[in-house]
Amino acid sequence: MSSAFPIPLNALRAIEIVARAGALAPAAEELGVTVGAVSQHLRRAEERLGMALFTRTPQGLRPVPELVEILPQLSAGFTALRDGLASLTGAQEGVLNVTVGSVFASRWLIWRVKKFEQQHPGLDLRLTVTGTMLDLTRPDLDCAIRFGDGAWPGVSASLIGGQAFQPVCAPEFAARHADLTDLGKVPVIIDQTSMLDWPLWLAAHGRDPGQKLAGPVLSDASLAFDAAMSGQGLLLAADMMSADAVCDGRLVRPFDSPVLGSRGYYLATARGRRETRKLKLFRDWLAGEVPDSAQGYLNQEARP
Repeated sequence: MSSAFPIPLNALRAIEIVARAGALAPAAEELGVTVGAVSQHLRRAEERLGMALFTRTPQGLRPVPELVEILPQLSAGFTALRDGLASLTGAQEGVLNVTVGSVFASRWLIWRVKKFEQQHPGLDLRLTVTGTMLDLTRPDLDCAIRFGDGAWPGVSASLIGGQAFQPVCAPEFAARHADLTDLGKVPVIIDQTSMLDWPLWLAAHGRDPGQKLAGPVLSDASLAFDAAMSGQGLLLAADMMSADAVCDGRLVRPFDSPVLGSRGYYLATARGRRETRKLKLFRDWLAGEVPDSAQGYLNQEARP
């Protein structure tokens, strides 16, 4: 009788991890075995299947196209198993682990965490702040909030907001530069990590999209916001992220003329992952909170 699983489950898990990581060591660490044991898993799986699963390159192991094609199914399968066991035992039902970028965390979410937890007592929101799109199949992550076009491999993403953007600056900066029509003559903060589009905004307002802009150059989006609030220059910012600072007077929108970009903030989960109750509560809360926060703080006590 043929087995429904011609490859042992541990070997399948090793294949899935190595295909994502491109190396044996991460699989060895997660499975609690040696690198040699992972190598044996792969060799025996290839023998049973009668085909190579990986190409050995100087840069590491690369999955063959056939494996790349089914990798989302493998990842979703193991994620579903983990979620099923967590539901069985009730593990982590009181904690929602979210990975977010620094700007979303520091300019929007952190001021609203208390509000979320007050509306959902017994459910704690734990944040992992990083600019990297982490592996959402990890057991210690429930979801991510990321800025982009939503087309990330192996990810299901739904837009939550943040498509409108425009320049902002400190009130004293606007007062010092009474004429901001010629952006070539005023400092413009260059955020090297930003995916917002100065040429798009310029073109939408009848300006030269190729205009050269100069000013402080920063490689951290949160520092770029701080630079703007300290009067160092104009910053192109998503309205969603600047609303609170505009509400309390730390920033102004001198042109008051946003444009809509093709990118925005997305709630992202591993493709095929079952939506837990706690994740649905968070998704529903975002759906209500994001539009309500468009004009800045609703609760004045939340101001920094």
